[in-house]
Parts: sequence; C-alpha cells; structure tokens
Amino acid sequence: MAPQLLPGPSGELIVKNAKYVTVHESAIEKLADRVILGIKDKEINVENFSQHEHHPAAKDPNAVNWIFLIDTLNFCFWTPGHDATKWKVEGQTGYFALCAAINRAMREGIDMTNPAFYVSITLEQMEKILRSDNPDTKAPLLEERVRCLHEVGRVLLDRYDGLFENCVRACNGSAVTLLQRVVDEFPCFRDDAILKHGENDSIETPVTFYKRAQILVGDLWSCFRGEGLGKFDDIDAITMFADYRVPQVLVHFGTLSYSEQLMALLKKDKLLENGCREEMEIRGASIHIVERLKVVTREKLIANHPDIKPSCVNAILLDHFLWDYRRKHAAELEYIPFHKTISVYY
Repeated sequence: MAPQLLPGPSGELIVKNAKYVTVHESAIEKLADRVILGIKDKEINVENFSQHEHHPAAKDPNAVNWIFLIDTLNFCFWTPGHDATKWKVEGQTGYFALCAAINRAMREGIDMTNPAFYVSITLEQMEKILRSDNPDTKAPLLEERVRCLHEVGRVLLDRYDGLFENCVRACNGSAVTLLQRVVDEFPCFRDDAILKHGENDSIETPVTFYKRAQILVGDLWSCFRGEGLGKFDDIDAITMFADYRVPQVLVHFGTLSYSEQLMALLKKDKLLENGCREEMEIRGASIHIVERLKVVTREKLIANHPDIKPSCVNAILLDHFLWDYRRKHAAELEYIPFHKTISVYY
C-alpha cells in the first residue's frame, strides 16, 4: 500500500479520481475576486479570531489548553431528523455553543482546561457541562466526547506535564510536525481513509483529511497571529478543515457540483458512512478547491493589487471566511443539502 498522503495531496488525488463530484475552475476564479473584496473589507483577517467573544486572547494563560480542549470536542453538533430541536447554549448553536458551554463551566469554577480534571470526567459531569438552554435537548455524542477527553487527557499527563504548550514547543515551529505528532499520539484526531482508484479500483491509497488536527494548528496560528507559539514556518501546508458545512458554500458559489446520483442521495437525508466514497469525494474536493482558491487569489493579488501581500491569505483564513459565510447566510443556503455523517472527526 502507498504511503499516507497529507490532506492537500489527498484532496488532489481524490478529485482526479472523482465519480460523484466536479470542480469548476472558472467559478474558483470568480470566487477569488470575492475573497479579495473580503480582504480589503477585513472580513478575511487573522485578527478576527481573538475578536470573537468566545475565543481567548493570546495573553490568556489558559489559551493553548483551551484551544486543545475545544478542538478535541469540536465534532458532530447536528442531530438527525428535520424536526430535531437544536442543541443550544446561551443562544449559540454548533461550535459556538461548545465554546459557550466550556466558558460557562470555567466561570462556574470547573477546572475545565486541566487534563488532570477531564482525564476522569464522568458522563454525568459532561452532560451538565454541555447542558442545553432547552432542558429536553442534550449535546450529541456525549459518550464519545467523554471517551475523547479520557484519551487525550492521559497522553497530555503522561507525556507533556498536562500542558499542550509543551507538545507545540517540541515541534520547533513546524505545523506539519505538530500535525503529525497530534494524529500519531492522539488517535481521536486520526481522520483518514482508503481511496480505491485505478483500473477496477485496484489501487488502494491511504488519504487524510485531519479536520480537527488541522483546525487545532490553525487555531493556534490564529490566536497568536502567527507569532510566538503560533509561529509556524510551514503554515501553508495546512489546508481547509473538511467538514459538512463548507461544501454547501462551495456549491453555492459554483466551484463544486454533485452528480445527480449524489444530489438525490443527499436530498433523501441518507446517512453516509465515514470513509465511504461519496463522503470522501465531498471532503477531498473541498480541500482541493480551497487550495486552488488560495493559489488563484494570490496570483490575482500579485497581478492587480501590489499594495496587498499575497501571504495575507491562506487556507485557514479562507476556511474561516467560507464557514462564517455559511452561518451568515444559513437560510439562503438551505436549498443545498449537506452530507450527514456521524463521526468524531468533524
């Protein structure tokens, strides 16, 4: 079997062998113009991370362990069924509901960012920490979240004196080294699959998406604005974070389209297995499109906007922009079904 590819090359290989998705280069060119407008309006800016009320500032002594905790739990916030009541905390849904719940627990005196606490956290404690505004609604996959905390807590205590900062420092400013260390040492971050391709699908290639591990690196970079603990010389190797919402935006902008067969499947709200062909293609195409968008945007900046540094745009900031766009235009984008997979990986 071939060696495992990082997410960027994985996305490219998946698109080259796609059966259910198509990437549209002309639409990527148009989206790059929209991105440049976003850069000019500071809609796309590394400062935006710490300006959000739920995110820590770099000077917060708990910031690194907070980011690690959040990204350990940052998966699967949706509930099957059209009529399901959404899990909400302090009026927030999804990822920001998680942030609100963790911050609430800290205000209540729970030592939430300390692995010595969560390495033995109980299901009952987790349920209380993630309690919803609606007492009849629970956070999804509570048991899996407890299992993930036990797993990562033990590694942090055994190898890093309970501080994720020590893990970061051991990687000497390399995003790829940190990414590899995280997926090697913390199995719940190991978001990979096997792509079958070639004649009669005779070739099997291990591919990776590493959504939560990459967002962990990206959040460190964003929180510290690419300085100090967030300074990575190879940050450009980090791709977008392949989830189930950003593809909606990519379809909306015409950069991605689904085959009739896949669209019919999605409209039926059929659950897709993690690692199935359709799911892999949607996520792989998302990575590939944003990598192309990064390249095209930088080319346009160099050619037409010499006052803007090309380095001001990377896959992390593009992901933030696309993800925020989906939240701001949620009702408008509901016509595009999102793929539904129950997984701890995204």
